[in-house]
Formats: sequence, C-alpha cells, structure tokens
Amino acid sequence: MTRLLIVLAIFIALEIYAFQLIRTLSGDHWWKWVYLAVSIVVILNVILQFVLYPDRAQISDSRDIATTLVLAFFLLKLVFFLFMFGEDIYRSIEGLISTLSQKRESDQSFLPSRRAFIAKIGLAVAALPFGAILYGAWRGKYDYQVREYELSFDDLPEAFDGYKITQLSDIHVGSFDDREEVEYAVNLANEQQGDVILFTGDLVNNEAREMEGWEDLFGSLTAKDGVYSVLGNHDYGDYVSWEPKNTEKYTALELKEEAKKAKAENMQQLYKIQKDMGWRLLLDENEKITRGADSIQIVGVQNWGGGRFPKYGDLQKAATGLTNEEFKILLSHDPTHWDLQVKGDDKKYQLTLSGHTHGMQFGIEIPGFIKLSPAWFVYKKWAGIYKEADQFLNVNRGFGFLGYSGRAGIWPEITVITLKKS
Repeated sequence: MTRLLIVLAIFIALEIYAFQLIRTLSGDHWWKWVYLAVSIVVILNVILQFVLYPDRAQISDSRDIATTLVLAFFLLKLVFFLFMFGEDIYRSIEGLISTLSQKRESDQSFLPSRRAFIAKIGLAVAALPFGAILYGAWRGKYDYQVREYELSFDDLPEAFDGYKITQLSDIHVGSFDDREEVEYAVNLANEQQGDVILFTGDLVNNEAREMEGWEDLFGSLTAKDGVYSVLGNHDYGDYVSWEPKNTEKYTALELKEEAKKAKAENMQQLYKIQKDMGWRLLLDENEKITRGADSIQIVGVQNWGGGRFPKYGDLQKAATGLTNEEFKILLSHDPTHWDLQVKGDDKKYQLTLSGHTHGMQFGIEIPGFIKLSPAWFVYKKWAGIYKEADQFLNVNRGFGFLGYSGRAGIWPEITVITLKKS
C-alpha cells in the first residue's frame, strides 16, 4: 500500500503539468475534462484492484489490465511533464536574461503560439511510449526472440569446440495467459538443438502451485546433456504471506511456525516439480559433462544478489571439489553476483549465465546501434553479453513477464551460446 501511495503522489505531481499541456491544446473545448476524468478512473481502478487482490500470489486479469493502464498513463504524463516543465524553464531563463539586460519590454505575443507548438510536439512524442506499452501487453509479451552468440575461450577443452548452450531464464509461469504462445516458445527452444539447456531461475512468481498444468509442457524441454536449473529470488516464496487464513485459532508463535512450515512445504513441492520434469536443480552444487577425455563443469549457485535481494547462495560450496583449471559454466540468477563475487574468485568461472533484470520489460534496442532501458539505472549489467579479461557474463532478458503484463522493446528471449576454442 505504501508503494501505491507513492505512485499516487507522483501521478498527482505529474498531472499538474500534464493537464497544462492538454489545456493548452484543447483551449475552451470540453475534451480536456474527458482526459482528466479518464486519468482519475485509471488511478481509482488500480487502487480498487489492489484492494480487491492484495495477495501478490493471486492471478487477476483485471489487476494486470489496471497495472498496464497506469504504466501507460504514467509514461504519457512523464513526457508531458518534460516538455511543459522544459518550456517553463526556458521561459524563466529568457525572462531573467531580459531583466538583466534592462530591456524595457519584451515581445510576449509569440509565447502562446510557442507553448501550443511545444504541447503538440509533446503529445506526438508521448504517443510512442503510450502505444508501445499497450502493444506490449497485447502482443509484445509473446514476441519471442532467439539471440545467438559465439564466445571464444583459450582454455575450452577441444571436445567442446562448437558446444551449443540454450539458456532460458525468468519463466514466471504464474503470469501466462496464453498456453498456445508458450507452447510455441518451448518448441522454439527445442528447435535450437542445444547440447544442454540451462535455466537461470524464477520458474514461478511466488508459489509452486502456479506450475499446475504446465509441468508436461516445460518437461518437454530436451537436450542431449539434459536440463540444468537454479533458483531465482521469486522461487523461495519470500514475497507472500504463508500464515493460515483462520489466524484466530493460533497464538502468535504458532502462526509463525505454521507459516514457516507452509513455506518449507512449498519449497519442497517446487523441488519435486523440477525433478519430475527431468530438470537437474543445482542447489550450490556442480555437475560434470564429459566428451571422451574432456569435460566441463556446470556450477549452480542459489540466489545471491546485491541490494535488497536475498543471499541464499554459497559460491564456495557450489564449487566444492573443483580446481582452478577446469572450464566452468556458472548459473547464478542475479547478475550483480558477477561483479560482487564471481569474477574475482580464484576458481575462475569462464562463463556466467544470469537473468533477473527482465531488461525492465521496456526499452529500445537496435542491435549495434542503441540499447536503452530503465534497467540501466538499477543494474550495471542488465542484458546481453559482457566481458572482462577472459571471463564472460550473459544476462538473459527473460522468458516471461511480471508486474507489467507485457513487453515493449525488450522482448522475451531464448539465448543460444556456441562455445568456440580460440
């Protein structure tokens, strides 16, 4: 609720300038009041949805729609604000210069027309992110992209020259609303014919029960060397309350114990689901893949991230029994782990695979030219391949979606990485 109030306060602040733009364009016409009424309805609707569905684990189409509309209107108002506030700043500077230059009278006749022109430009620019958000919720969230990379290593064992990895991340199965589209994506992943499939966490949004009815589909992911997985921050059930509904029959201590038990049972259920699907879940463990006399190590660490995210993983435990010389592929959900621990570790992890950021599910990407997203303000490494010295990190943009029920510009991703011997 606190976050909701913050969003509401920001909306009101932006609306002050946004309404100025609409009023400038509408003049005496009534449609400015229609705009204001729609804005109020959008805000009241999202508040209503979060009151009706306070549990984040609940799946609600109406709440998803409300969130999408709020995000679309937020970006619309933000662009309005930037244009109108910028025009106010320019006008103030212009007035100050006029005063300091002791100019008696400045010609102000052109100001209304200039403000109207800027308002028109602002409206045209704002239509782009507004339309993108709506398109992302309609079609973009299932616009799966296969991103292919070829990475070269001096110390790659000869037998693994040309070894193909298919990486998936952040499935967030509880958000899906179109099974046919997801089936297409799973088939697309299988069509890449990777030697191994590596999943880097966040299978569910919050609870194992979200997987009901999806086990057979994701269990159909196949590769010669199998499917390996790790847990992401959402897989632990940390973001929902596990207390029983009839709280009056328990003491405070009993409630705490019941919640702890329910959360543990949920975790065991998620373990079982992955095992039944044929996935090898690595809980601070490592597994060897061999080709004749050569081998590589798949190392899986539990979630470990910077900031407010939980630190369950133990990198040293995950590398038990490994030497510094072995070629290692590390699965670690949160890419901040790479900068904070991984790249400086003596064990040397030649390739680290992560996810987590989703690229914020919104941005602009033109390969070779531009890569922009609000994720840039939060994460140093938020999408794609990064290299330092002779170590690589790939941050997968995610298979699913969460929060905003869509993707605009940052499309859902299936990564294919081919290892090459330098």
